[in-house]
Amino acid sequence: MFRRSGSSVSRCVLAAVVAATLAGGLTACSAPEPAEPTPEAVTSSAPPSSAPEPSGPTYVADGSAADNLPLFTAVTAQVWSSEARNSGRAYVDALVGAGFDRAAMQVTQDATTVGNPVESLQFSVRWGETECLVGQVGPSTGEPVTAVMPQLAEGRCLVGATRAIDW
Repeated sequence: MFRRSGSSVSRCVLAAVVAATLAGGLTACSAPEPAEPTPEAVTSSAPPSSAPEPSGPTYVADGSAADNLPLFTAVTAQVWSSEARNSGRAYVDALVGAGFDRAAMQVTQDATTVGNPVESLQFSVRWGETECLVGQVGPSTGEPVTAVMPQLAEGRCLVGATRAIDW
């Protein structure tokens, strides 16, 4: 006959504890139930925006020349970093594309009388009755230079001969 010892009870208790622990561990490993959205979560979520936020300077039609200098500078830098960096037309077209008025612009020649690229190309936008946005690029200036300058006589911004903007 087999004799029961007192240790058989403790083995049963140990087996029950081990079984409970394993069952709890398996439950912890299972995927949690998806939570129902709360009314607060539903009402606090913003609808997706249909238009992206502008990430850089923007055109300020009713602003001052100083308000628009950041955009003028950014457009100048963008053209300067392109293959069209020596083309006065590229600066004019890019500025028009950014919102500046073509009729208020001046640009110098981008080639010398013998057809070589100029050492300095200048372009401008007359702003109001007293100011101009002026840009200068080329080998003689190194990096592009932009500034707000006072208008000259007769509403001009650049000194000397400029070319017609007739495109």
